[in-house]
Amino acid sequence: MGEKVRTLAYGSWPSPIDAALAAAHDGRPDDVGFVGEEVWWTEPRPAEGGRRALVRRTADGTPVPVLPAPWNVRSRVIEYGGRPWGAAVTAAGPLVVFVNFADQRLYRLDGDGVPRPLTPVSPVGGGLRWAEPQPLPERGEVWCVLEEFTGEGPTDVRRVLASVPLDGSAAGDRAAIRELTPERHRFVTGPRLSPDRRRAAWLAWDHPRMPWDGTELLVAEVGDAGVLGEPRTVAGGPGESIAQVDWAYDGALLYASDRTGWWNLYRDGRPLCPREEEFGGPLWKLGLRWFAPLASGLIAVVHGRGATALGVLDPETGEVVDAAGPWTEFAPGLAADGERIAAVGASPRSAYEVVELDSRTGRARVIGAAHHDAVDPAHYPEPQIRTFTGPEGREIHAHVYPPHHPDCAALGDELPPYVVRVHGGPTSRSPLVLDLEIAYFTSRGIGVAEVDYGGSTGYGRAYRERLREQWGVVDVEDCAAVALALADEGTADRARLAVRGGSAGGWTTAASLASTDVFACGTILYPVLDLTGWGTGETHDFESRYLESLIGPYAEVPARYAERSPATHADRITAPFLLLQGLDDVICPPVQCERFLALIAGRGVPHAYLAFEGEGHGFRRAATMVRGLEAELSLYAQVFGLDVRDVPVLELTE
Repeated sequence: MGEKVRTLAYGSWPSPIDAALAAAHDGRPDDVGFVGEEVWWTEPRPAEGGRRALVRRTADGTPVPVLPAPWNVRSRVIEYGGRPWGAAVTAAGPLVVFVNFADQRLYRLDGDGVPRPLTPVSPVGGGLRWAEPQPLPERGEVWCVLEEFTGEGPTDVRRVLASVPLDGSAAGDRAAIRELTPERHRFVTGPRLSPDRRRAAWLAWDHPRMPWDGTELLVAEVGDAGVLGEPRTVAGGPGESIAQVDWAYDGALLYASDRTGWWNLYRDGRPLCPREEEFGGPLWKLGLRWFAPLASGLIAVVHGRGATALGVLDPETGEVVDAAGPWTEFAPGLAADGERIAAVGASPRSAYEVVELDSRTGRARVIGAAHHDAVDPAHYPEPQIRTFTGPEGREIHAHVYPPHHPDCAALGDELPPYVVRVHGGPTSRSPLVLDLEIAYFTSRGIGVAEVDYGGSTGYGRAYRERLREQWGVVDVEDCAAVALALADEGTADRARLAVRGGSAGGWTTAASLASTDVFACGTILYPVLDLTGWGTGETHDFESRYLESLIGPYAEVPARYAERSPATHADRITAPFLLLQGLDDVICPPVQCERFLALIAGRGVPHAYLAFEGEGHGFRRAATMVRGLEAELSLYAQVFGLDVRDVPVLELTE
């Protein structure tokens, strides 16, 4: 028998999901790969300083950390990182090469479990960084992407394909590192070698394009001495984004291109499954994989329109058979070995877990990071997949999570407060998965709406390009339109709407507070606030020219940079807000927050600023996440008049 339903005001429902529980389940497993018969992956450790642990699934099915703390398997290439480990199986056993976050050096790991450095530490700027290591023991080398700083500035950097000796001779000698390509392009992905090892394929692009704007697919012959010949462009260009490249077992070239307006798969230039859905996505990290070739000639694919499924594509018929199971979302991190497929999947009832699919039987099972209900799943939110109508009749995709508690109901005709969550990127989207941060609010009687505003991925290139030169306009309009629609239909309380987001979502949150009267308060995490500063040297190289597509070329429209910036219109902000920032953030540096707060000071706007030592762009430590989540709830409690007693009161200053 369940408890008797209690009638309580929205926002005051007692919840078993506290901030510590939400923080403990933040992040997802990633970087899956096969090492012989075993599947390995990385997974977050919020309670261990936010490190990423390398984990293997042993023959008896037990997941075992490969390295103890403080080893942190994570790359800083392009700051968002790239695949940080690779492996080969030798007669002596597994040979693993990985990047350690603290010093960004490559390390070799053999059967004795003792990591040995392969690369030196550079005294220049951000140093030497590596991604997508591919050990080639037959050559005595590991091939990878090298990112090398040439000066102290964030854009004093070069990127090439490089070969590092496996014998450790380059651990103290930069000259022992062999560059495979000249510095011809600003950005490159790791080389994919054909089955006969005679050809290499990789992606490249240059400023001011981002990889979802346009990339080139390059192929080069591999000489007997491991020297790459002159690369030739076989696909892509300024207006065509190639998201991934690989080789089929028979040597055919496979790639995902959006030349039709949707990322679809091609084999030697021939479309395999033309559909208005995505078989690729935005390349925010080097080494993301939406497809993986199988020994049978079939291809494992992550695909969908919005949410994604894991399927197997028959390139002869164009048919896709999806894996059966509860998962509604798969991350772009496929790995395959023979007919086995490893992936990372989740659903609204389960967090991300490592899944293995046997393409011969169609059987899928969880093999790692298995989801366990930390609380009764009756407290999980129940998402509604919605499409709203925005300005000029345009469609806006969103997930709506109404307040939900098995033992609580609202008072009379009271309408609930709602928080509009704005994803980052902005070239990204909100996954349809169990997120205990969302459950933290919905189980207390606060609704949440995730908005995939114009500019989001998953809905084709035209939807993605709605934000071209319209950042700070379309995203703000779409979030406001969803919030007001929820109020107009009687789902949300018009007087108790909040907006929150991090990174680019922090920008949209601040811009919403500065340019609309829709929201009563906002939570702004590690944001962009001043376009002029961010676009002229205050961010890292990867995104240093991003604003040319989001806003326009600075030399041509400098006034637009100032006009769109929340910092320019700080005097228009009257709603209370919470600002959260990592002090080690090089993508959205704290100086932006400090300038913004100076403009707000003395204006009578209640606000709080929490800055965290040791945190970068996106929080990884449990204590930080707990403090931030409790502060966010306290802000809403004070502004919305909620009876919340189980979190510290956030002190707001004016």
